[in-house]
Amino acid sequence: MEIHGQHDRARLLAAAPENLGSATAGSRRWFALALVAAAFFMGVLDSTSVYTALPTIALELSFSPGAIQWVITAYGITVAGLLLLGGRLADRLGRRRVFLTAVGVFAAASVLCGLAWSSDVLVAARVVQGAGAAILTPAGLSILMTIFAEGRDRNRALGVWGGLGGMGATAGLMLGGPITDGLGWSWIFWVNVPVCVGVLALGPVLLPESRARGRSFDVAGAVAITAALVLIVYALSTVPGRGWWAFHTAGPAVAALVLLAVFVAIEARSGAPLVPLRLFRSKVLVGGNLVMLIAGMSVDGLLIILTLYAQRVLGYSAIQFGMAMVVMTLVSVGAVIVGQHLVTRLGLRLVASGGMTLIGLACLLLTQVPLDGRFVGDLLVGLLIFGVGMGAAFVASQIAALTGVADHESGLASGIEETSFAIGTTLGVALASAVAVAHADRLIDAGAATAVAETEGFRFAFGVLAGVTVLGVIAALTLLGRSQSTRGEQAGYPKAMS
Repeated sequence: MEIHGQHDRARLLAAAPENLGSATAGSRRWFALALVAAAFFMGVLDSTSVYTALPTIALELSFSPGAIQWVITAYGITVAGLLLLGGRLADRLGRRRVFLTAVGVFAAASVLCGLAWSSDVLVAARVVQGAGAAILTPAGLSILMTIFAEGRDRNRALGVWGGLGGMGATAGLMLGGPITDGLGWSWIFWVNVPVCVGVLALGPVLLPESRARGRSFDVAGAVAITAALVLIVYALSTVPGRGWWAFHTAGPAVAALVLLAVFVAIEARSGAPLVPLRLFRSKVLVGGNLVMLIAGMSVDGLLIILTLYAQRVLGYSAIQFGMAMVVMTLVSVGAVIVGQHLVTRLGLRLVASGGMTLIGLACLLLTQVPLDGRFVGDLLVGLLIFGVGMGAAFVASQIAALTGVADHESGLASGIEETSFAIGTTLGVALASAVAVAHADRLIDAGAATAVAETEGFRFAFGVLAGVTVLGVIAALTLLGRSQSTRGEQAGYPKAMS
């Protein structure tokens, strides 16, 4: 496996547009990182900036009250459903080719979103935009995995990737309101286009091409897993509005489980499986993805409840809430940068479990938020601890999920990791929203005032999320090694894999 990895890297460098020696190749990697991260940043920015524009979009395009959420849901479901397929396409068809194609699709869909003349056109364009984002994310991450060998430099690159993800999410919340008010909601989407054009222009120069050997493709497996993921995310997205046991939730969930069983059967018999089941013999890979899923649950569950508390109870505007999140984002970015260094020195287990512990502590602190809360007195400390924990948990789990993976399966591993996060975030939002609403409804039925009941519901949801983080700590301590394993055999891959 090691020999094949060296050969893959040699072919990758030889395929670069210019062969200017090792020093230049080393500096070229960081330019490639900047380019790939710029596209990723725009995808994350777009996913959150739309929130603040929803009221204006609903008014101008005549969305019904129940339909406006599909501007968000259509994008999220498409992203989650296609991440795994996008990663495998990058491995098979060429990582640079697939990445740049996805950037082009994302740019074209962004233009169409801004030009949308009806609600149906906007939702359809968001589906296409989600497809572009779903494919460019694992394709871009797999490019980084092929140009940065495991160890310190890859950890630094993943730290930059994770930091920009956090910054993009908060920047979207902050900029969405001013852009909508000053330029119009269309510019929420059009702001992506210049960055995408720049990536498309520089990509052929800065990004090397690489692909796995062979082009056979598991069509049946791809259809089964994509449909299953779409149904899972759709089912989870309906929980806050319909409950866990409604037909619109339980029906798709059962169908998804059936498709997952079909997918496993297909992969066990396929000569060229979409997801080789032997990958899951790696405790580190499984542990990294499990921690990533639980971290996604905890983080997005906390953020949705914190958003509702700040806006419904404290009366924050969307812009005020975005500004309040800046301090948390800056701390989380710093924690990502420090965390990738600590992984190299202390190992995956300590950093991941420590990060999840801090997220849990932040959730526990936020269970004390009062009806008349203040930012400095009641939120700031929890947000600071939360930011540190989020950055550490994310970077450690991402490194773990990509550790020991052969170069020819880097896109697949990236797709699995991103899918774990996408499902985790959707599950976290569904769980936190459902328990908060159910607890508040019980109190209202018992005669409590609405504001008091909602605050108690939010506090209860924070407590539930604190319990969820315990699962992340257990997964990190039991599945992640004392130190970062460096090659495939250490991560549990047999030599025959290569």
